[in-house]
This record gives sequence, structure tokens and C-alpha cells, in this order.
Amino acid sequence: MIAIVDYDAGNLKSVQKALEYLGEEAVITGEPEEILQADKVILPGVGAFGDAMEKLKTKDLVATIQEVDNRQIPFLGICLGLQLLFEESDETPGVKGLGILPGKICAIPPKEGYKIPHMGWNSIHTASDARLFRGLEQDSYVYFVHSYYLQAQREEDVTAVTDYIVPIHASVEHGNTFACQFHPEKSGEVGLQILKNFCAL
Repeated sequence: MIAIVDYDAGNLKSVQKALEYLGEEAVITGEPEEILQADKVILPGVGAFGDAMEKLKTKDLVATIQEVDNRQIPFLGICLGLQLLFEESDETPGVKGLGILPGKICAIPPKEGYKIPHMGWNSIHTASDARLFRGLEQDSYVYFVHSYYLQAQREEDVTAVTDYIVPIHASVEHGNTFACQFHPEKSGEVGLQILKNFCAL
């Protein structure tokens, strides 16, 4: 069973539907015990960093997600779910993230001719040994919606990069913790293959 963490964020149902399309049992739950009993855990999300951290705290899910990491249960953060794994964000200065991975979430700087939020399809350049991207062609296109981007502290954690005004760390992998800034559930066949790879871990 795959647990999709429910902390009142948007986009949970589309992730659940994509997993069910792949034949996986996926449950949206905010219950710590159910999350810790899952075979795999996904933290999706659309919204603001500070609000999301407050909701995770209110629902007693910060310690739960840290325990998922301690137990090395395969974990996938998506979009805001990637950002929350890190230490801090320009979006809400002073609010600490989950701190599971070292790095900072930065605002995409304005540039003439470019729109923020970054919304649409971009190609990603992936690491050859990245488990999430097995079976995919280099520079495949995936779908992004974000105004903030990751600067990971450890280069070895970064498994995919893209460019939009600045170089963006689009995916990371450390042990059994994975995360994507883009939305695999909205990225067509490429995204389904990424989710399939995660389910197969």
C-alpha cells in the first residue's frame, strides 16, 4: 500500500488516480500509524511553504515523516513536497522545513521575457544511475508549476536538472528518499514511468 500524506494540500487526488491507473493501492491519509505501516509514502502538494509546515505540525506529521526517513521507507516528495524536505525557503523566511535533506528553496529571479510562476513543460537532464528515471530517454519533458526552486547542498543528491532563468535542481535522491519539483502525475507517459519506477523500488 502507498500512503499519500493528507495535510490539506491540493493535488492529492490526481496523484492517487495516477497510481491507481498503474494498478497500485494508494490511500490518502493523515493518520501517522497508517503512514508508518505503508510500503511507500508520497508527499505531494501545491501551496505555500509556511502554511504547509504549519499544517504538518498541527496534524502531528512532522515527526511521522522524519520517522519514515529513519526507517528508510521509500518516500517521494512532489512539488511543494520536495521543497518541504529541505531546511528553509525564501517564501517564508524564518520557518524551518523538515530538514531531512540539506539545501535551500530560493525564489526564481525575475527576467524579461520569462513568466513567474514557471508553468509548463521543460526537459530534464538526468543522472545515469538515477533510480526514478530508469527506462527514460535523456532530456525527456515533464510538467512544472512553481515560483521557487531548490538549491541542494549536496551535488551527489541531485538526479535531474533543468534551466528556467537559473539552473534548477529538478529531482533529488538520497537513500530511499526521492523528490521531484515537477509533477510526474501531470507529465504524461514520462511521468507514469517515473511513478512506476518509484512503485517498483
